[in-house]
Amino acid sequence: MNNLNTIDLDFDKNHIWHPYTSMINPLPVYPVTRTYENKIVLENGKTLIDGMASWWSAIHGYSHPVLVNALTEQAQTMSHIMFGGITHAPAVELCKRLIKITALSLTKVFLADSGSVSVEVSIKMAMQYWLSQGITTKSKLMTAKKGYHGDTFAAMSVCDPINSMHNMYKGFLPEHIFVEAPKSSFYSDFDDLELEQLEDAFKTHHHEVCAFIIEPIVQNAGGMNFYHPRYLKALRELCDKYNVLLILDEIATGFGRTGKLFAYEHANIEPDILCIGKALTGGMMTLSATLTTDKIANGISSGEAGVLMHGPTFMGNPLACKVASASIDLLFESNWADNVTRIETSLNALKSCEMLSAVVDVRILGAIGVVELARTVDVAKIQRFFIEKGVWIRPFGKLIYLMPPYTSSSEDISKLCNAVYDAIYQDEF
Repeated sequence: MNNLNTIDLDFDKNHIWHPYTSMINPLPVYPVTRTYENKIVLENGKTLIDGMASWWSAIHGYSHPVLVNALTEQAQTMSHIMFGGITHAPAVELCKRLIKITALSLTKVFLADSGSVSVEVSIKMAMQYWLSQGITTKSKLMTAKKGYHGDTFAAMSVCDPINSMHNMYKGFLPEHIFVEAPKSSFYSDFDDLELEQLEDAFKTHHHEVCAFIIEPIVQNAGGMNFYHPRYLKALRELCDKYNVLLILDEIATGFGRTGKLFAYEHANIEPDILCIGKALTGGMMTLSATLTTDKIANGISSGEAGVLMHGPTFMGNPLACKVASASIDLLFESNWADNVTRIETSLNALKSCEMLSAVVDVRILGAIGVVELARTVDVAKIQRFFIEKGVWIRPFGKLIYLMPPYTSSSEDISKLCNAVYDAIYQDEF
């Protein structure tokens, strides 16, 4: 029997399934006993600088007193209550904030409990909207290759069809329409040929497409593709022209990560449906939201069903809503834009990796830094190296990337960048 204060790694290895990990030959896991600010403390006492913000969610770092206080105060009065037939102040106050800070046309909010579910809800909204109009032919989605929208089935069906983690489910998932991924990079000139190809797809398929779904400006887990705002602007124009709804998945990019509060602001457009999650609660707990317009909400509500056919058990959880409101307020009180600009400047140190032969590309936008390699990373090997260097970085595929908390100091960002350079230079990947 292990000491009660010791994490039982044997039990973990034999019984607990970690994300994207084999139960026969699992990747190593590192026991963590504490987190604070932008730091992770291992059981052996070693402190790591966090370069991941817990999969991009912990934008304020860990255990921020404002968020802890919000959670504690709410837990003393109401930790959870069903949302069917009941409402409460934490949900109302959060939705007020979300409507205020997002696009003017987004006036209706559906609360759920994870980013993948937010995408599921957005797809249901789009499909049910057209059904409510008596149009049964618009049963497919259109999306770009290199996208990633989550791990649940409808979300998987609009992830990259070849290179995503879910291509083995081909034949089981609904089959949708994929166009080429955006090619013109964020910082380059835009190639108008992309628009011709994109419009060709709309001309051919618009009659069967209910919505186009895409991550605005940055396609994240599908390859960290930073694309030109003109592509997104053209996409909005084509959706209007061909009567297709536009779903923007801002689960990873929302709340300042790209240098704008929401990435769609780079193109000065508004979506018909918006998905948000991850940083919504500052990484304290799980929560997502799907926002839409009066037109779509009223259209669904006037259809045969009369309601949106979805209702998660933990929808509108008071603890999560209270923390999310506190996180949004904290974001605006903490000069987030200045912090993201400072981090972007510090991440420019990654450009030193460009001289290394194993590196294909380095790209930086807002509080995102990416180094693309010529070969796939050995995650176990490089993670050991990063731990030795005192940093926490979790690569995937051929990408080593940084998405640190906004509270990270410039010195800590420098240490993260140096660790990435050293790992590649010393061939520790």
